[in-house]
Amino acid sequence: MPPASTGASTLTVAASTQSSPVTDTTDRLAPGRPGYRRMSFALFAAGVATFALLYSTQALLPAVSASFGATAGQASWTVSAATGALALCVLPMSALSERFGRRQMMTASLVIAVTVGLFVPFAPSLGWLIALRAVQGAALAGLPASAMAYLAEEVRPKALVAAIGLFVAGNSIGGMSGRILTGWVAQLWGWRAALGAVGLLAVACAVVFHFMIPRARHFTPGTLNPKALARTVGSHLANPLLRRLYAIGALFMTVFGAVYTVIGYRLVEAPFNLPQGVVGSIFLVYLVGTVSSAAAGRLVARLGRRGALYLAVSTTAAGLLLSLGDQLAAVLLGLVLITAGFFAGHAVASSSVSRTATTGRAQASALYQSAYYLGSSAGGTLGAVAFHTGGWAGTVALGLLAVLGVVSITLYGTRAARAKRLRPAAAVPVQN
Repeated sequence: MPPASTGASTLTVAASTQSSPVTDTTDRLAPGRPGYRRMSFALFAAGVATFALLYSTQALLPAVSASFGATAGQASWTVSAATGALALCVLPMSALSERFGRRQMMTASLVIAVTVGLFVPFAPSLGWLIALRAVQGAALAGLPASAMAYLAEEVRPKALVAAIGLFVAGNSIGGMSGRILTGWVAQLWGWRAALGAVGLLAVACAVVFHFMIPRARHFTPGTLNPKALARTVGSHLANPLLRRLYAIGALFMTVFGAVYTVIGYRLVEAPFNLPQGVVGSIFLVYLVGTVSSAAAGRLVARLGRRGALYLAVSTTAAGLLLSLGDQLAAVLLGLVLITAGFFAGHAVASSSVSRTATTGRAQASALYQSAYYLGSSAGGTLGAVAFHTGGWAGTVALGLLAVLGVVSITLYGTRAARAKRLRPAAAVPVQN
């Protein structure tokens, strides 16, 4: 993988030109420096709110199905609509962040998403619930890519993987706490009260973010130029390494979206027959994702980026196969391995995008987020369809197919890098 750019990372939408040649990064945030801990805590809170809101209905799908008389595939759209809308809106939102600022875009996204979240519990029909969730996903689109760009600009390059890992760890905590909270509240008072509880959790996180996030010191606003944006996006899509990273993020999220959309249906049925609250508590395994994403920097240091990806994908595949067992312990251990592998792979791939793109980092991150959440949307819907037609084995088969895609892409990248190293240098004419 190419090293991170040491140039200035203040980027504009018209960033098809080269970055500033400034190489001094000593005034950026790093562990032990003032503001780093506040920044980490603020973005951790933003990550919690993002995943808690984005996947708020996932653990409640069996209850939503029962309430509206819907199939698993129909109810899964309450998740897929949110992730799909985010995927479609993240690129234009990242362009707005180039004009109005990363911090401002993240704040606005949280405020709108939290406000919509307070209306979601009152949806009168499944169609209204899906529509509100789509609006919520579109609002959240301004946060992920802006957060990645903010970190790339404000954090020292050597600390970037660890900083992004903490943001991703916030995602895992949000996903876990939201699902556990909704599971137990739904068991006591119903799924609508559960969604209201998630909305209040997100309000608290938004307040923490607003008061803790440091002012951006390395951002320079740009102009909204659609042609320049198209050139920047085109240059990223023309980069073979970035294309591979986008595909890896999408495939990892296909596995994750399929598994966690369907697992609730499996666990409330025979032979497990678990109550809603216990099913929600299953998501405690997200703590494993918190650890593995935060440890991504150490994995890369030891194994290299491709080595870390191989470890992540092998762990995910092992978890999928183990989850086929009918013993609850086997299913839980399988979920642990799937979660650990997914969050480690996501942290490595997303940080690699930020390091690879030397210009237009917001757009590079936005394209990754688009691919990532399209993978989530596809995984949720296809996973539910596979479960309906082939049971849990069908969902696992879909996940293994996506895992095989990650392996193939990573192997191709490894061979391409090896061939590039072995390629003889062009002969240089000798000057007389």
